[in-house]
Order: sequence, then C-alpha cells, then structure tokens
Amino acid sequence: MLRALLIAAVAIAVLSAVAFILSRRDIARERARVAQSSIATTRCGPIEFGSIGRGPVVLSIHGAGGGWDQGLDLAGWLGRKEYRVVAMSRFGYLRTPVPPDASAEAQADAHACLLDELGVSRAAVIGVSAGGPSALQFAIRHPDRCAALVLMVPGVYAPRPGGAPSVKSPSGVPALFDTALRSDFLFWILTRPLRPVAIGTILGTPTELVARASESEKARVDLMLRHILPVTLRRRGLVNDAAVISSIRRYDLEAISAPTLVISAADCGYGTYEPARYTAEHVRGARFVGFPTGGHLLVGHEDEVEAEILAFLQHAMPAGAD
Repeated sequence: MLRALLIAAVAIAVLSAVAFILSRRDIARERARVAQSSIATTRCGPIEFGSIGRGPVVLSIHGAGGGWDQGLDLAGWLGRKEYRVVAMSRFGYLRTPVPPDASAEAQADAHACLLDELGVSRAAVIGVSAGGPSALQFAIRHPDRCAALVLMVPGVYAPRPGGAPSVKSPSGVPALFDTALRSDFLFWILTRPLRPVAIGTILGTPTELVARASESEKARVDLMLRHILPVTLRRRGLVNDAAVISSIRRYDLEAISAPTLVISAADCGYGTYEPARYTAEHVRGARFVGFPTGGHLLVGHEDEVEAEILAFLQHAMPAGAD
C-alpha cells in the first residue's frame, strides 16, 4: 500500500513539473505573440490594433476573451480578398486601457477615433459576440462612417419572458471567473487536459459537435482557445464585458441605415440566436442567417459563413473600391 502511494506521489509530482514547464513555454510564446501590435494615440486615448491586407477597410471587433489578435483570427481571411482588416483591442484587453466610461457607446466612439487616426473615413464593421454592442452603437452613432454591419453570434438585446437576461452564460462560466480566468497557468490547464470543459463553457459550443467537425474546424477551435492566453492581460476587458452584457438594453435599431447581416446558431451556448434574430427583424432591410447547430463558434459552417460575409461585403463595399 505504501509503495503504491509513493509511486502515485512521484507520478503526480512528475506530471505537475512537466505541466508547469510546458505551460511556462506556451504562456511566454503567447505573450510574445500579442506584443506584435501597434498603438494608436487617439483623442479617445491609446488603442492597440493590428491590420492585414489592402483595400476597403473592415473593422473587426472581437468578442469576450479577445483582443486585436482574436479580431484578426476571426476576420483576417478577408485580407486575402482585397480588403484591409483592422482589428483593435477593446477596452481592458491587452494594451488598451479601461477608461472611466467603458460603455458600449464610448467604445463605439473609440472605434471612430481609431479610424480617424488611421485616416479612414468609412469602414465596414464586423462585431462578434461581446463586440456586438459597440458594433451596433457605431452604426447608430456614426452612420456616415459605417459602410456595412455584420453581427456574428452577437451579445445584444432580446426581450425575454419575465425580464430574464438577454444573453446567458453556459453553466460553469461564473465559477471560472474566480479561478481559471485569474491565472494563466490555470487557464492553460483548462485548455489542455480539460479541453472539453473549456469548449463547452468558455467557447459555448457543444463538445460533441467539435468532435465530429473537420480537421480545419478543430484547428480553428484550438486556435481560439490558445489565443485567449495570456488571459491575465484580458481579464479587465472580460470584467467590463460582463458588466456591459449583463445590463444590455434595447438600442435604437430602427435608426441603423447601413446594410446589415446577422448570423447565429440555435444551440449557441450564450443564447445569442434570439437576440440575433430580434436585431435583424428590427434593422431595416437586415438579413438573418440562422443555423440549427454550430454553437457559439458556428462550427461546421465556416465556409458558409465566409461565403455569406464576402458576398454581403462585395455588394455593400466592393473590393478594389476606394
């Protein structure tokens, strides 16, 4: 019995040491990766951003747990389609600070400030998940600057019975805020040996859906998980997003004049399907694309989603146009 306990203790110690060494390597690599950005000094304060491609500008607004890097992960493919993708880090993410007013309205104004600093008069906007509120506010507050609006699994308003929250959190997410989201090492563990848990909670996507997905889709899911590291540099943004989303209200959707495309999946773990459909129903001329499955990452629909977005943008803001 004692021998078995000693062997188990040694095995646990060895595994812990290996995990610690591997995690330090991976976290250091991710910290070096996210440092490869630029800082724009704008009238709204410093804003971190990255860009790729040439052509009409598409402003990519990342979701919770993101930053400029996630923005390029989500929309960088448009850089190969004769568009210039500009992705910023929203308030509290990576090197963009949290101002006294960190509302969706203030964030939308900061998007305009970044475009001003880059000399861009007009852009299409893609708002994903928690990037949805500021994308909507940008279209409302700066209609002359918004050439087109795309919302993907947006964390926005929908009326719910009994006044229930418009957007929900998958089971386990609140607990993660007090554990794994406070530590790069704990989050690394969550994304490695506990990967299925992270997919179902943090990514809001059914694990069985990912298990059946193509290799390219699995790689996309893994990339999303890896690129949340270092989570400690994103926590202030996560906390701010939680405050914005939990108090989300109805915006003046009828005031939006930009061509609008809204996409979601019925099994999204964050419950964005109804808010997405509600938004599309109230924005004049908006198109809604809803999938029965796909989760928060729209797994299994990558090609369809890209085709929808590209066709929409080419009609609203043709590639090669000034």
